[in-house]
Order: sequence, then C-alpha cells, then structure tokens
Amino acid sequence: MFVDKTLTCRECGQEFVFTAGEQEFYAEKGFENEPARCPECRAARKQNSRRGGQREMFPALCAACGCETQVPFRPTGERPVYCSDCFRERQAR
Repeated sequence: MFVDKTLTCRECGQEFVFTAGEQEFYAEKGFENEPARCPECRAARKQNSRRGGQREMFPALCAACGCETQVPFRPTGERPVYCSDCFRERQAR
C-alpha cells in the first residue's frame, strides 16, 4: 500500500517524486530511510565519487615477473606488488 510521495532534495532543494514502485523496492531491500537526494543529484554524486569514472593509477614493477604494470594505489615498497596476471595466479592458490 505505497503511494507516490513528493520529497525535497537536500542537495539542490528541488522536489522529486519517490514513487510507489521505488518505495516497494526500498522495502524489499530492507532500506529504512527515504532517499535524501533527487535522482539527478544521486547520479552526480555517484559519478563524482568515482572521480569521473576513472581511478588514479600508479606505475609499479611486478614482484613476480618483473613487468611494468599500473595499480590503483600508491606502492610504498613495504609489500610486494603484482601485475594482474600474477595477482590472479596467486589468488587461485
């Protein structure tokens, strides 16, 4: 017994509709809070959290095969760094 609700976005202040279908989905997933942002602000926030969809990558040398690779963290030298293939191979063990 859900009905459409009009909510106000805390980001941009615009009103948006929290539809009955969305409310049902939230209830099925166990979400207790209503959305605080409109769909546009949620999408923008999600995009910004990914830094434009791109992760910053750092150069490294693989500790197993010695090839040059890129990793999504700044290597400190305290722990070995592996290329994708060597990392997957080690994970399979």
